[in-house]
Amino acid sequence: MFVNFRLQSIEMNNRKFSKIIVGTMSWGVWGKNYRFSEMQRLIETTVDLGISSFDHADIYGGYTTESAFGTAFSKTKISRANVQFISKCGIQLVSPTRQNELKHYDCSKEYIISSAEASLKHLQTEYLDVLLIHRPSPLMHPHEVMQAVEQLKKEGKINHFGVSNFTPSQIELISTEVVIDVNQIEFSAVHCEALFDGRLDKMLTENITPMAWAPLGKIFSKEMTPRKKRILEQLELLTTKYNASPDQLLLAWILEHPSGIHPVIGSTNLERIKAASEAVSIPLTTQDWFKILEASQGHEVP
Repeated sequence: MFVNFRLQSIEMNNRKFSKIIVGTMSWGVWGKNYRFSEMQRLIETTVDLGISSFDHADIYGGYTTESAFGTAFSKTKISRANVQFISKCGIQLVSPTRQNELKHYDCSKEYIISSAEASLKHLQTEYLDVLLIHRPSPLMHPHEVMQAVEQLKKEGKINHFGVSNFTPSQIELISTEVVIDVNQIEFSAVHCEALFDGRLDKMLTENITPMAWAPLGKIFSKEMTPRKKRILEQLELLTTKYNASPDQLLLAWILEHPSGIHPVIGSTNLERIKAASEAVSIPLTTQDWFKILEASQGHEVP
């Protein structure tokens, strides 16, 4: 009988997240514009399904979604100790609340600290389970990042630190001064370059937890490409064998990678979230995994 170790949250070096992470980018005014009661129900249902990790960024909803989520979470009876809050900082948007002339990045010590403290206030929490730098800045200095992280950890405001969309060389740059626990990257069967450009290799060897945004690769969008068509055709051939939907198989494909990738799903549809939570129980065979890779690349492996 197959024993699925992926059903539970995993913990590596005290880093604990549910295998599937729910992204909140579209919960607020950038998407569904949910009322507090609707967010509350979505949070409660998600946690009931065994998904305990929520991915945020200060910029979501034009700097408003974290606050809405925090209000909604405060109305639940869920213990803060049983969920994980992830947030990101570093992107400066043109916004009525900011004196920015253009979109840019800010990875200064002062900005990292002030953004983290703003997220804590908005989410109504005393700490973040992990704080990520949202995008690498050409002006970031590893020592300045280290000073910010060191202060935030010392004050108990963050438990872990990570990055998002960083290349191996950028990880090496920051790692000269501070330990990186997480790297959140775009990864899916549609966008699988991280398998070959060293990013996942780097995370596996350095014990950095990978998180994958857009894990379905927008494969169900109206824009159809030859690559998406090949992948969908292959997934259809596997649905009966695994008694699984194509979106579940796409998540199962990601979950098979030995680096322990956590897909960050963006759906707010409860049925899709439930389906995603069940994807952790689908053990793809090695050959079926390579069938999906071959469909993505359009040729057999060398």
